[in-house]
Amino acid sequence: MARWFAGARGRLRGGAALAVPVAGAVLWAGAAVPAGAVEDVERPWYLGALRAEDVWEVARGQGVTVAVIDSGVDASLPELRGRVLPGVDLTDGRSGAGVDATGHGTDMAALIAGSGAGGGIQGLAPEASILPVRLTESAGGVLSNGEARMAQAILAAVEGGARVINISRGGRDRGFGVPEVNAALAEAARRDVLVFASTGNEGEGGNASEFPASRPGVVGIGAVGPDAERAPFSTFGPQVALAAPGTDMPGHCEWPDASVLCVFPEGGTSSATAVASAAAALVWSAHPEWTKNQVLRALIETAQRPEGGDGRDQHTGFGMVRPDRVLLGGGAEPGEADVNPLFAEFEAVLAPPPSPSPSPSSSPSPERPPAPALAREPRPRAEPGRPWLLWGGAGAASLAVAATAVALSRRRS
Repeated sequence: MARWFAGARGRLRGGAALAVPVAGAVLWAGAAVPAGAVEDVERPWYLGALRAEDVWEVARGQGVTVAVIDSGVDASLPELRGRVLPGVDLTDGRSGAGVDATGHGTDMAALIAGSGAGGGIQGLAPEASILPVRLTESAGGVLSNGEARMAQAILAAVEGGARVINISRGGRDRGFGVPEVNAALAEAARRDVLVFASTGNEGEGGNASEFPASRPGVVGIGAVGPDAERAPFSTFGPQVALAAPGTDMPGHCEWPDASVLCVFPEGGTSSATAVASAAAALVWSAHPEWTKNQVLRALIETAQRPEGGDGRDQHTGFGMVRPDRVLLGGGAEPGEADVNPLFAEFEAVLAPPPSPSPSPSSSPSPERPPAPALAREPRPRAEPGRPWLLWGGAGAASLAVAATAVALSRRRS
């Protein structure tokens, strides 16, 4: 079994700190919560650092769908009403993509596209659409054939029209290629979809590489604080491509009670990945004609390096995403549309999907099997503890098999 995390937030909710309600918000007793944290729940530090108010005059994420592969998304929350599309439930229970027993997926969706309505979480791309792809049912749950299900989830997100896929979770990379996942990532690349995944919260522990952030085609996201330096918990290594705010992050304190928000000093790489996905949604919203390669290149070229940093390193990658630098001021050169700034070699060998020529005796066949006929619903978390026990199993060897599997089956990181 690979061990999967739901973010450093789980350590706090698991009883390592005491939540104390203060003026409609909750602060963690004994945790390093900065002065003014009550206000920071609704206006966290990174919205100011990324000049969100000014950016929203240019783009708000409209027209961009972000798939959230996670524990489901509760679309009934005030800040998410009207933001969540009918999704896909790949869990054994098939309760619906709108069911979220842990709240992790809902928090990630809110960090991306929350409107702030009703005192809820304010997302960085408040007019983006969220496509929930439910993959986990409970904290510490176990899924059989997990890698295959991740492949199904990626393909379902692609078929659902996502331009950005957010995977705020991960597990131990077992050191070998998982054919189904690799095939799904290849299909996402062909379909011009960006895939972001959290690199993990083991920076102060074993610092093991996490799957799927370690796979070619996935943009690994680390967590930083206001100084753009790596958060101590953030897993580091060559898989880190970019970083995003991941400390002092807003979230729902207890689930399923979503009425009170907390500041989580260690929001985790889960939260950082959600912010990075939202940043991509903002850029794409302003430049819908750009390819994923151009969006990614713009984020890389404008990223904020730690003081004294130059180029890419293994702690924050190219630096903290700064969509404001793309959309305000001079912007960034998008560069070549067909060359990926991170995975040029991986994408160079991708063959286009087969397109068989129709014969006189047969009707044309589609390039891929149709979208999976999976459970689709909106709506309603136990804390997503860390680590998550999630995946096992092995995969098939080709895209056709992976796509067929989709049709047949189904935090802080």
